[in-house]
Amino acid sequence: MRALVIVLALTLSTGLALAQSRWTAPRTPDGHPDLQGVWVNNTVTPFERPDELSGKELLTDGELETLKQRAARLFSGSGDTAGSDQLFLTLLRNPEEHKTTSPTGDYNQFWLDDGLVFENRTSQIIDPLNGRLPPLTAEGERKVAAAARAAREHPADGPESLLTQERCLTFGTARIGWLQARNNSFHQIVQTGNVVLIYSELIHEARIIPLDGRAHVDSRLRFWDGDSRGHWDGNTLIVDTTNFNGKGWIATSGATGRIKGIPQSEALHVIERFTRTDPGTIQYEVTIDDPNLYTRPWKVSIPLTRDAEYVVYEYACHEGNQATENILRGGRANDAAAQ
Repeated sequence: MRALVIVLALTLSTGLALAQSRWTAPRTPDGHPDLQGVWVNNTVTPFERPDELSGKELLTDGELETLKQRAARLFSGSGDTAGSDQLFLTLLRNPEEHKTTSPTGDYNQFWLDDGLVFENRTSQIIDPLNGRLPPLTAEGERKVAAAARAAREHPADGPESLLTQERCLTFGTARIGWLQARNNSFHQIVQTGNVVLIYSELIHEARIIPLDGRAHVDSRLRFWDGDSRGHWDGNTLIVDTTNFNGKGWIATSGATGRIKGIPQSEALHVIERFTRTDPGTIQYEVTIDDPNLYTRPWKVSIPLTRDAEYVVYEYACHEGNQATENILRGGRANDAAAQ
């Protein structure tokens, strides 16, 4: 009987693997894989590998099942919410209940999509193999320290002293880091034969990416989100982005607390890969190469999932909005009080 069960399990496993290997992505009229639809980053995997899991690249299936059970206990109903890294650490440490550490009080679990995506991986960063950001260069250390100092002091001297997110300019080209998971993390992809459009929920940013083989614009032209060009490599859409202005941020780190903001320089080169692996998943990989700030390139991998019911609603954010005005007004009030 036991042998029969083992054979049956092996047969089912083999059949599933064969079914997956036989699956091919639907095609657009021009013959390329169809990536269109609304996709969301709901991964529970932390951006960087936590100290508790140092040297452990993968969780066992049993450990993963334990995290799922804890999630059902801690994050069902309307308890305090948790972002990607905070969520993972909460599940790992298994408290009796979760309380948000956000100074604003944040919002509760009721307002979040419950479609959590669990993976065996212990970090979104897959290169370096330790699951951590590589060491910064001397210039990178200086830039991170300056940003941390500005965040503490928050001078609000003028619009230029505010974060790009506060000014509703951009959350960055590569949608990675713990703030990008389960936090307004919807992305809509629209394709034509010559262009791919990626519309992201945060700050309702729309990237229009040419696929016609044109070269990047003149290197003297610099942009917050860089200059993107796309092409197909088999079933994978590759997007190559250069010409950054060096003023923005790539992402925000979380689990390790070593680096809160991940800066960029004008030397930044981003390569994104979009591969549809099954009807409901795009594997999204990003390689970051910024030799001015990091001692080596690094790579992130995230599963984007879809559902027919997903809809992207307006994220009403624009430069000069009330938040910017109120922050600057508060800054002037602090100046007056200090005199």
